[in-house]
Amino acid sequence: MDISIIIVTWNSEKYIRNCLDSILLSTGDLQYEIILVDNGSADQTVRSVEELYPQVNLIPNRKNAGYARANNQGIEESAGEYILLLNPDTEVMGNSLSLMIQFMEEYPKAGAIGPQLLNPDRTVQPSCREFPNYATLIWEFTGLSRLFPKSKTFGRWRMGYFGFNQKREVDQPMGSCLMLKRETLEEVGLFDEHFPMFFNDVDLCYRIKKAGWKIYYYPDAQVLHHQGASTRMVKRKMIWLSHMALFKFIKKHKTGIFNHLLLYLICIPLFLFIPPRMIFKK
Repeated sequence: MDISIIIVTWNSEKYIRNCLDSILLSTGDLQYEIILVDNGSADQTVRSVEELYPQVNLIPNRKNAGYARANNQGIEESAGEYILLLNPDTEVMGNSLSLMIQFMEEYPKAGAIGPQLLNPDRTVQPSCREFPNYATLIWEFTGLSRLFPKSKTFGRWRMGYFGFNQKREVDQPMGSCLMLKRETLEEVGLFDEHFPMFFNDVDLCYRIKKAGWKIYYYPDAQVLHHQGASTRMVKRKMIWLSHMALFKFIKKHKTGIFNHLLLYLICIPLFLFIPPRMIFKK
């Protein structure tokens, strides 16, 4: 089988039909499977999929198991040579799936690839980041990254300096649409479930690059993305959880007593003295 497409849903009734229809129109001659893991949706997501898409392998969780665990469930069930992690609020455009597979075959050391993401109005959506470090925490919590988004210092993490219109090697494409080579996952392992919602994709990409694989951004392949459709429902909480996951990621990968001490020295004053309105500012 060429590709296994893993979709994790949570109250995704509004978007899931367009997502699945776009996949069915874009697979062409590919041998594929669609595995949908639902994280305890309270809407009609599961019912819609059951009634309209019998070809989908549906795994309904009774409660929200978290994004990392749900993706792992789907991957463990999959059989494809390539694995596509796809958000339900996306629509695959044209022959993008074939283009991504072709690229991966041409670059044997490519362990992962992300397409160009487009907003609903077809403008380009920034979709890659560099790996965060201690400075990232300071620039984020002080707001300097948002004041100077195109700076290669303050805006380094979000790559505000990059136009997202050319192929290049990157650290971490957005997990909304990320194609992985099965061989790569067999070497580095699946998602770390200690990151249930955020930064699990960052952690996975970090381990992929640490193992010597390359990760690419490939704008010839395009996917429309209704950004943050699920997390917008509980936005304030999600922003806070995202910041905590950033903290946890840096703590995990920057080893040593001195580094951990430095991390706490940076973060404790920020948490104590920066007003919540600055942390949650869009």
